[in-house]
Amino acid sequence: MWIEPEEVGLAAPLWVSERANPFFILQRRKGHGRGGGLSGLLVGTLDVVLDSSARVAPYRILLQAGDTQIYWIIACGSSRREITEHWDWLESNLLQTISIFENDEDITTFVRGKICGLIAEEQRSLLSEADQDPVKFQEAQLKMRRLFSMPEEEKLVNYYSCSYWKGRVPRQGWLYLCVNHLCFYSLILGKEVVLVVPWTEVTQLEKNSTLLFPESIRVCTRSEHHFFSMFLNISDTFRLMEQLANMAMSTLLDQDRARTHSDPSRPERDLSKTGSTARSTAPQIKRDLDARARNQQYRSWFRLTEEEQLDGHTDCTLWAPFAKSHVPGQLFVSSSCLCFRSRQEDVCQLIIPLREVTVVEKADSSPVLPSPVSISTKNKMNFLFANLKDRDFLVQRISDFLQRTPDSPSICPTLSTVSPEDEESKSFQFHRDLPTAKHGLLQLYHQESQGLNSGQNWDLACKSNLEESLNQGSMNKRQHLMEEAWRLHFSEFGRGICMYRTSRTRDLVLNGIPDSLRAELWLLFSGAQVQMEVHPGLYSDLLDQALDQDSLAKDEIERDLHRSMPEHKAFQNPTGISALRRVLTAYAQRNPAIGYCQAMNIVTSVLLLYCPEEQAFWLLVALCERLLPDYYNTRVTGALVDQGVFEELTQAQLPALYGHMQNLGVLSSISLSWFLTLFLSALPFHSATVLIDAFFCDGITVIFQVALSVLYDNMDALLACNDEGEAMTVLGSYLENVVNPEVEEHIPVLHSAVSSEDSPSPCMDVFTLIKESYQRFGGLRADVIEQMRFKQRLKVIQSLEDTAQRSVVRAVMTESAFSIEELEELYCLFKSKHMSSCYWGQGPGPGSVGPDLVVPYLEQHRVDHALFSQLIAEMSPWRWNSHSHNIAARLFRLQDQNQDGLVNFKEFIHPLTVMYHGDFTEKLKLLYKLHMPPALAPEEAESAQEASKFFTQENMKDTSYPSAEERKQEETSEGKNERQNSDKKEVKDYRFYLRQWAKEHEPQRESIKDLPRMNQEQFIELCKTLYCMFSEDACEQQLYHSIATVASLLLRIGEVAKLFTNHSSKPAPSPPDPAPSPSSSQGQTADADWSISFEQVLASLLTETPLVDFFERKALLRDKMSAAPRSRRASESEAHK
Repeated sequence: MWIEPEEVGLAAPLWVSERANPFFILQRRKGHGRGGGLSGLLVGTLDVVLDSSARVAPYRILLQAGDTQIYWIIACGSSRREITEHWDWLESNLLQTISIFENDEDITTFVRGKICGLIAEEQRSLLSEADQDPVKFQEAQLKMRRLFSMPEEEKLVNYYSCSYWKGRVPRQGWLYLCVNHLCFYSLILGKEVVLVVPWTEVTQLEKNSTLLFPESIRVCTRSEHHFFSMFLNISDTFRLMEQLANMAMSTLLDQDRARTHSDPSRPERDLSKTGSTARSTAPQIKRDLDARARNQQYRSWFRLTEEEQLDGHTDCTLWAPFAKSHVPGQLFVSSSCLCFRSRQEDVCQLIIPLREVTVVEKADSSPVLPSPVSISTKNKMNFLFANLKDRDFLVQRISDFLQRTPDSPSICPTLSTVSPEDEESKSFQFHRDLPTAKHGLLQLYHQESQGLNSGQNWDLACKSNLEESLNQGSMNKRQHLMEEAWRLHFSEFGRGICMYRTSRTRDLVLNGIPDSLRAELWLLFSGAQVQMEVHPGLYSDLLDQALDQDSLAKDEIERDLHRSMPEHKAFQNPTGISALRRVLTAYAQRNPAIGYCQAMNIVTSVLLLYCPEEQAFWLLVALCERLLPDYYNTRVTGALVDQGVFEELTQAQLPALYGHMQNLGVLSSISLSWFLTLFLSALPFHSATVLIDAFFCDGITVIFQVALSVLYDNMDALLACNDEGEAMTVLGSYLENVVNPEVEEHIPVLHSAVSSEDSPSPCMDVFTLIKESYQRFGGLRADVIEQMRFKQRLKVIQSLEDTAQRSVVRAVMTESAFSIEELEELYCLFKSKHMSSCYWGQGPGPGSVGPDLVVPYLEQHRVDHALFSQLIAEMSPWRWNSHSHNIAARLFRLQDQNQDGLVNFKEFIHPLTVMYHGDFTEKLKLLYKLHMPPALAPEEAESAQEASKFFTQENMKDTSYPSAEERKQEETSEGKNERQNSDKKEVKDYRFYLRQWAKEHEPQRESIKDLPRMNQEQFIELCKTLYCMFSEDACEQQLYHSIATVASLLLRIGEVAKLFTNHSSKPAPSPPDPAPSPSSSQGQTADADWSISFEQVLASLLTETPLVDFFERKALLRDKMSAAPRSRRASESEAHK
């Protein structure tokens, strides 16, 4: 690139001149390129270790004015091609002009001015300065692409100086962290180390400290372990590596996310540094990824949706009226919320939706209360923030967001109604007249149990029932006490979304939530209340959309409706079943990627017992998309990850029990059902709801704590167990007797019906169980859980990928002659090509199959024509030279049987199997078919279509369609056979139809007689291909002679066949046409008449021994695999070197 002219004093010591003219000198830095001797090795080593190559490009152009020793550097380049383009431009545009100057100073002034003009011209087309990366980083990115031959689509995030331990010797170099790859480069005294690891192949990533590797990072793949140490800031490096690896795992789970890597969320604005004009030295993509991480953490802290984008944060204090003090913490501003989090955990947390804000104003400052801001809400609550560093900007920013915030809708959104005429045909549609539209099933069930008439108005019934319960004291004493405690809490801390959330709030939750407040508090703690108010009427719209649609999710929902809490009377009637159907169907319509998953029906049933339908729907959204991410998908990835986390926690907290449980194989059996159903399948119903109260308050940490506490309470009994069944019985009996003392009626769990214990286990209070879990394992932190989840996510997703690989290999193994090891290597190569298309281009994803379908393993990775051509060029034992592109395109069309533009692994393997392990006939048949339609495109041989039509018509006349008399005879015989067998049809059982089905779907082996005949142009194309294949072969001349002999023989055979065809198909004399064609297409008729069959080609080639030896020559796949790179990046790297 052109650079600002700078004077250089020494021009020779570290540089070698390669080109020169009277005014300019092109130089190469020692240590780059070939040669250089010992000085070159030393310079190259210093450049790599000290990173001077990132600041000093390996090529440069100097301006020399006359005989002086003053030089001006005017251009530099990271590659020979780049610097050569600049050199050519100087020679063609400036050299002739400056040769007429008489004064050296004029030459220097003119050239410097011209170069500055070029730089200014380039900068006009670039982005604004605020969006540009630092110059040093841009040079490092160019160096990364040059060293590892990466395409421009691959973005460098950051790079670090470190040591890579290869064996026992550390190699000092530079670690480049890209969006899709981890790369390392080192050059020490001429010994080069180049390492490239795709993030999608990482199975383990951890930071450890050992005697051999102090403060090191270990990166593991399926076959290798890499250690990096000597970082300046190892924590920052490891955090970035975790984020990139996590993005790669998300890509493997959902390949549509791969396209978002190049478009990360916008940078966060730090409100505390708004007035500063200093520009960050971090690269743009690194800042964007940091902002993405902060966004994710912000949403996790306050249970916000994915649409919420953090705009900035600042330190401040919040006046807490309940504590009569100022609480230090941070204020977060996002697109629709203001959130506060105290510096000390559990002191205070606050969420203020901007839809609820009425006034934002600056209060009077004082030494006690500097820079205060007062915020008022619609529910008459006032919040006072102080100690703000940039109060004016904060108020202006909040005001801007308020102007863009729509008015808050009513709490009860308008719902779609159904006319009485359509009510019968659309009985499951959601509308205001349904009893479950405003009340939970449990409340309706209590009303029915008290003898209410079905025709009574639901609002009046619920109101009278509630008043009667309060007046007559039907509610037990504990419910009254809990309600009174929550009323006092609301009066002191506020009620609704803007409530102060403190440790006292958690204590109240652990003491129990009354049934009358459970729906309200679940919505509040989960964040579903805000989401429901932002999207009014969406639930009814989704039901309307799903009304006339058929999907696989609907069928699965219908199968599981009556399995959802069948022991509860609320789901033993059409009201509860219909409500459950509507909620599950609406969510499947909202999120077709998940659709419906088992265990969703159990959790939704509990939500419907306490919440109206719309509230239950939004709680289900919060569970599936925020609180339990990736739990309810086809592979229950999230539950498997948490299962691994639970095993790791058991090993750390209960080491004496862990080994015994692993030997019995119990942990993996119990934990999956516990986590998927939130203990609803293990605990009695009323006890499980208390646990769900704590879960909505504190998240998944509570589930881990209770699970560990259950194992702790049964440790002695579990250590005495000898098999898995005995341990399951111990745990099942214990959980069955965890009771809720405030409820007299206990709904048993499913396994209690098959329990066979002589003496029942002692009862355990569920409140005691949860409180003891906090006391024993309350040290578990959410950030620690997330760290452990990341570690387990790598293992789980890579394990799922290995399962997919084994399934594909087993499916292909029966139809391929390759060994299992060879198929696995080919699958890895095929998969790497597909993944490169996902993050470097618009590659195909499994979502193209359809949102309601489970994508088969074989269809998860597919490649298009371009990638297929690269794979065939790398793996094919045959060399087509100039015909490579055409042959690869024909192979692709031949294998793309469904014509969707994509080829799966099985279709890719088939031609390779023929090339490597097929006999002479199979290989020749493959070549023959590559020169016939559909492999041969119409533009390659226009007459191929005409010939195929001609011969198709002839064959149809001869064999395809019988004559009228033959058809009549066949119909007569079929009628007789039907009448004769009419009495036997009733005797045929299902085995007969199974045999018929198997016979119809049995793959038919293609015979050489089924191949169509080849016309002359197709034969000429075949000869060209054979000539290209024989080029550069050891027996090239013998093969050329043989193919010439065979071609001459087949041309004569075709001529004879043409004469025979013209003679045998000579038409009988007929009256002439009234308007004959002025010109006859004799050439086309001759081309169409000339034809040869595959048997003739095969017989002719068998007469030549060199041709037979060539096609029967064995090729080894491992030679190609060792020589071929495993991705396009490595392929370009090989070519570059």
